[in-house]
Amino acid sequence: MLPGLALGGLCLAYALGAATGWGSRQLSIFMGDFGLAAAALGAALSCLVYGCTVGGHARPAWLLFGLSSFMVAFGNGTWGWYELVVRIPLPQDSLAEYAFLLFAPLAITGVLVLAQHPRSAAGWLCLLLDGWLIAGSLFTLSWSLALGRIAAGESGSPLRLALNLAYPVLDILLVSLVVGLRFGGRDGNRAAVHTAMLALAVTVTCDALFTSPELRSNYHSGELLDAGWFSGSLLLAWAPWSSRWRRPLREHPSAGGLPRRRVATTFSALTPYAAAAVCTAGILYNALGGRELDRVVAAAACTVGLALILRQGVMLLDNLSLAQELAHKESHFRSLVQGSSDVIMIAGANGVLSYVSPAALGVYGRDPEELVGGNLLDLVHPEDVDRVLAEVRRYLARVRLAAHRTPGTGETSARVECRISSGVGEWLHVESTVSRHRDGLLLNSRDVTERVMLQAQLQHNAFHDPLTDLPNRALFTQRLRAALGNRGQQDGTGAGIAVLFLDLDGFKAVNDTAGHQVGDELLVQAARRLLGAVRCGDTVARFGGDEFAALVCGPLGKLQVQELAERLRVALSEPYWIGGVELGVAASIGIAFGTPERGPAADPRAAADELMRNADLAMYRAKSEGKGRVVLYAPAMRADLERRTELEERLRVAVREGGFTLLHQPVVDLASGAVIGVEAQARWRSAGGLLLTPAEFLRSAEHGDAATRFSRWLVQEAVAAAADRRAVCGRSRGGAPVPVPVAVRLSTERLCSPGLYETVAAALRDSGLPAGELVIEVARMGPDRLADELGRRLAALRRLGVSTWLAGYGAGSGSLGALARLPLDGLKLDRTLVQDLGESALSRTLAGHALRLGRDLGMITAAEGVDLPRQVAALQELGCRLAQGSAFAPPLDETRLRRALARRGYPLPKPLGPLSARRGYLAADTRTGGRADAAPGRVVPHHGASDLPEHPAAAGPGAGPHGETVIPPA
Repeated sequence: MLPGLALGGLCLAYALGAATGWGSRQLSIFMGDFGLAAAALGAALSCLVYGCTVGGHARPAWLLFGLSSFMVAFGNGTWGWYELVVRIPLPQDSLAEYAFLLFAPLAITGVLVLAQHPRSAAGWLCLLLDGWLIAGSLFTLSWSLALGRIAAGESGSPLRLALNLAYPVLDILLVSLVVGLRFGGRDGNRAAVHTAMLALAVTVTCDALFTSPELRSNYHSGELLDAGWFSGSLLLAWAPWSSRWRRPLREHPSAGGLPRRRVATTFSALTPYAAAAVCTAGILYNALGGRELDRVVAAAACTVGLALILRQGVMLLDNLSLAQELAHKESHFRSLVQGSSDVIMIAGANGVLSYVSPAALGVYGRDPEELVGGNLLDLVHPEDVDRVLAEVRRYLARVRLAAHRTPGTGETSARVECRISSGVGEWLHVESTVSRHRDGLLLNSRDVTERVMLQAQLQHNAFHDPLTDLPNRALFTQRLRAALGNRGQQDGTGAGIAVLFLDLDGFKAVNDTAGHQVGDELLVQAARRLLGAVRCGDTVARFGGDEFAALVCGPLGKLQVQELAERLRVALSEPYWIGGVELGVAASIGIAFGTPERGPAADPRAAADELMRNADLAMYRAKSEGKGRVVLYAPAMRADLERRTELEERLRVAVREGGFTLLHQPVVDLASGAVIGVEAQARWRSAGGLLLTPAEFLRSAEHGDAATRFSRWLVQEAVAAAADRRAVCGRSRGGAPVPVPVAVRLSTERLCSPGLYETVAAALRDSGLPAGELVIEVARMGPDRLADELGRRLAALRRLGVSTWLAGYGAGSGSLGALARLPLDGLKLDRTLVQDLGESALSRTLAGHALRLGRDLGMITAAEGVDLPRQVAALQELGCRLAQGSAFAPPLDETRLRRALARRGYPLPKPLGPLSARRGYLAADTRTGGRADAAPGRVVPHHGASDLPEHPAAAGPGAGPHGETVIPPA
């Protein structure tokens, strides 16, 4: 803005100076010659610098404009040299005239470079015709006004006549190009091009005025005519840089981001006809002035008329082609609109529909002609009207804001979803693409009812169980968190929240016996019973399998929740009739109550997760306590779980980092005292180097992944140690090694776990130990549900060549029928049957029957926990073949074990009389610290110093950390 004002002020000042004569004759000549030369030189330098600094197709044009301005500067400077320095009039055929003559060709070439070139032959033809129409018309008018008299008055040489006519002819040609050609470009350099064209037009206009004989004869430097040339040079100097100070064009909101070009197009179309009017004006001037018709004017006028007729014919053909193309496109788009499955509607600013496509009959069930003229909002559901209006207003506001900030990047469309009334009275879900259309809106609508229903169904399926249609875990958790969040915002109403976890006991048996289809029907009936037993505001969910959950909210106490849980348990435990067959399951229920935490620090997410974990713990406690009962959560359950988790982690770390070591306890033949085998026992190595009995570890090792890893480690270490021991004994004796089987005791769950058979086979294969020298002992029989699987696992081990025994008989559960079906080679009495053999006739009777049962089943009998000589004697009398315990040797490390094997046996106590004859002996016997004292008539096992453990005696029967018991010295 500021450079434009400065430029206008400078031109105005020059015009005022020229109008007042500049105050003196010399100053007037100086400003008329050197002032114009300076302005032209400035334009030349500006165009040359801009042309050298920028690239693109416009660069040669600006360089040509700079050279043409330099010619003007040279001509004016030469003129001023003659008038002010030499002080003589400008001679004819001077360099100034030739310099002025070169201005037009250079400028014409630059204009041709900037112009848009036609892309077809018809376009080139129209361009030539338009150029001749303008040039011929201007030539006719100029000849009538001045050129004819100039040509008639020149009596000199032909060169002089050519020079005098060249100026106006070239100016006419330049004006014709400026007016007739179209100049394109980006929005940035379009302003520069238009400014340059304006500068050339001003310069050519002044040249045309100077051509007039009246003005030329009276012209002298510094007159008002020089102000036009001065302004033209300044405009050309400013033209290259005008785009930097020009604000971007603001397009019309309906232009869709494109600049308005209607004015430029209309002007270009009317230019040839305006030129013909100018030609007609020239002819009328001659006719009305009483002059004879000049042959030059007649010839030029005829050619202009022929060119106009020819151009009109080209335009008619072009219009016919355009009309056919328009009709074809209209037919094409009409077929697209009418054949489209989408409904296309045009609504005015007031919402009145002006066009509705025929697809409305198939989509909406409405006649399009009936919809035209009605209001669009009358079709929209009343609940969606406000939202639709808000969306449309928001869209239009965004469009206006984008068009104002960044022209050309306005938003083209928006999506609006609503419900539209159909012809049958139903509400259809419709998605419409809204865009601007003149002063209204264009809507492209499609029926998305099926998609909306599918989305609703998918959302329902995502939060509901597909079998029972109950809420699933995700929806249950969401409602629990919402309930906890609402309760946290209350200030004292004390609404209670309880979570119930339910598990169907015996459901697996129903699936295994009756089939999964019957099991699914049972789950559906169970879900109906749960829904009928809870209150209407409570939530019942299925988590998967046979696990259900219930969320109880409201002012209920623990007693009422327990009564509700008992009611649910009774409802689930009633018989189920499916396919005419009665089936029955029970229910174990765990209850957890929400804590009354409130305030901004309360986290509903964490509270919900903790509440569900607590209910799950209570439910599993109910199952472990006998099933079919209701258990309330107590903090001690969490402590037990954390303790078991810690122990399992310590067990896992001990197995991974070598925290366990292996001891072996000899198994002695009660007939000869010979060591016929050993039992591998694990010990935990404490930080102080003591070997502790991992009592807590062994109890936690019954379940979990850590227990499986511990069992595999025990088998691998025992087999590897037995193989090494067998090889060493064979080399020391120089012959075949004496077989000393090693026994590994595993629980029923571990024997039935996947991969244990492969572990045993791989250990035997890698170590080279014969399978007959490995004994797998079952630590008690375990539950009856695992009896069949246990039998298959034991049979597979026996086919491998491994002996199988039952250890711990007389303690735990297990039926005699399962014992008879298991493929066992031996039976080992539990220490609970052995510890009172010397004092209790009942224990002697029970042990005798157990041993007799083993012999009747064809098994080898043995006993563990034999710590006293009288227990050895009693077992001998009862016919037990093998025994192990402290009466012979405690668990030994590898060095002491090899010494014991080298000794080949242990001494046995002398046989005693009947039990009644030994009353005094038994009464006189005392035990201290679990060991028998030496007394006359009793043989006490003798152990060398090498059999004693190499650690100091404990200062009492203290217990190590986590319940590990320190082994007393042997």
